[in-house]
Amino acid sequence: MEFSAVNTLWVLVGAALVFFMQAGFAMVETGLTRAKNAGNIIMKNLMDFSIGTPVFWLIGFGLMFGNTGNGGFIGKIAGIASEEAYGSAMLPAGVPFWAFLIFQTVFCATSATIVSGSMAERTKFSSYCIYSFMISLFVYPISGHWIWGGGWLSALGFHDFAGSTAVHMVGGVAAFVGALILGPRIGKYGKDGKPKAILGHSLTLAALGVFILWFCWFGFNGCSTVAMDTDEAMISAGKIFVTTNLAAAVATCTVMIFTWIRYKKPDVSMTLNGSLAGLVAITAGCDTVTPFGAAIIGIIAGFVVVFAVEFIDRILKVDDPVGAVAVHGCCGALGTILTGLFSDGSGTEWVGVFYGGGFKGLGIQLLGVAAVILWVAVVMTIVFQAIKHTIGLRVTREEEIDGLDVHEHNLPSSYADFMVGDGAAALQSAPAPAAASPIPVVSKAHLDVDAAEGVASGISKVVIVTRQNKLDDLVQALNQIGVTGVTITNVLGCGIQKGATRFYRGAAVEMNLLPKVKVEVIVSTVPVSKVIETAEAVLHTGNYGDGKVFVYNVRNVVKVRTGEEGVAALQDTEAEDN
Repeated sequence: MEFSAVNTLWVLVGAALVFFMQAGFAMVETGLTRAKNAGNIIMKNLMDFSIGTPVFWLIGFGLMFGNTGNGGFIGKIAGIASEEAYGSAMLPAGVPFWAFLIFQTVFCATSATIVSGSMAERTKFSSYCIYSFMISLFVYPISGHWIWGGGWLSALGFHDFAGSTAVHMVGGVAAFVGALILGPRIGKYGKDGKPKAILGHSLTLAALGVFILWFCWFGFNGCSTVAMDTDEAMISAGKIFVTTNLAAAVATCTVMIFTWIRYKKPDVSMTLNGSLAGLVAITAGCDTVTPFGAAIIGIIAGFVVVFAVEFIDRILKVDDPVGAVAVHGCCGALGTILTGLFSDGSGTEWVGVFYGGGFKGLGIQLLGVAAVILWVAVVMTIVFQAIKHTIGLRVTREEEIDGLDVHEHNLPSSYADFMVGDGAAALQSAPAPAAASPIPVVSKAHLDVDAAEGVASGISKVVIVTRQNKLDDLVQALNQIGVTGVTITNVLGCGIQKGATRFYRGAAVEMNLLPKVKVEVIVSTVPVSKVIETAEAVLHTGNYGDGKVFVYNVRNVVKVRTGEEGVAALQDTEAEDN
């Protein structure tokens, strides 16, 4: 086989760009989730590629490209990926085997990493690694064989140029199944079933990720021509760049305008999803639709992604923190189907409905989408259920509330220099306090007497600092004893013990400021001793970090609305003014 330098270089550039999409996905997912899980998100995206690479090399490539052209269901494994084992029948003209292998490997990793965002903030890291192994081992390669490896869909004339279905919809369907089985994050849905917004910690990171993905998509789609050595190939690549960019831009504008009308303001995170929706939707037909067709596909994708996010979140009640199911699953299927309508015949064996080609192509596209959805949904349901009922799929309630960075990776914070003020350095270098003299234990009943002697008789302030995962139980217990007014603040802190020892890059973190909640209540009719006893009953585990209770006398209380002072300012309306 005679190799082409320009074709080989084009494929390798494409492989590098598609690899860099891992950074884009990592930034989008990290930005649209909470800071306490940022390290976990980065690790999952890193391991998707690192696990998928050897797995695809050893097994996946054979399942996808073995015995190419037989029109069958699954490729034949003939050994580890090499030209000696599999021949050169699947190779693009002028492209050596190793260039083709890395190009296909990065596409496999892209499909796997889509699932990370939908299962974010509550999945065991070990369980996620097993999922990543399985999708790269056989889930993606088998459906990929049908489409790109000479399998039965390819034989029918199914067209998915760069992977709306083969890559994105596979990841999107797997994401939906995983999020459904996993269940929503704590606090995502109220008792009435209505979804609550859980804001991501950095739209800046999310936007950076979208720009990276948009840039890399030119390699994802454009370099899928796998050739640049002829006039036809160069024209096709240029057209693909145009249709890819146009669909993304139009989808972005559509979502911005639509959310501006629907929500009264243009929604930033949804508009970012709109950009990705346009990119995903155009991927199947970027080589065979006109620029006008690409613009129409972008408009449709913009509307679909908004409705899909709302439907999945509000109706199906599947918690997808980043909108991966809507973007990759729904818009992946959409773009593949719309190719059956808008194909001008330049890259397909048939012509789309809107160009007078009849419904043959549309029917093939619909069949392919349905078959891949069925394959991925069934297999991933089995995979996720098996994981759930063996090693477990979801972290504990305490781990989820504290954050996966702390419990899954022993990482105090992914933003250590930004979570605390300048005093942190001083605390870290401060000498250990000298041993204090024993403090006499005072009966809690004395606190009631002390409070009664305050300037404003009988008014006390009780401050409770404890773990975040105990907040709901504590508030409910306080309500049961008549304390209905509370002020709650998220804080960082540690006691004299400095918290449990954590390590970063093998070195102990001397001062570990952990996320806590501070609950403040003002009591007048409820005895202080009863408040403390209730808090102790709820919070006590016997471990470091259970928390502390502070009691203060209150000089006075003034109700702004009525001007009442003292106990009268609290009676019957404590919930209102606390």
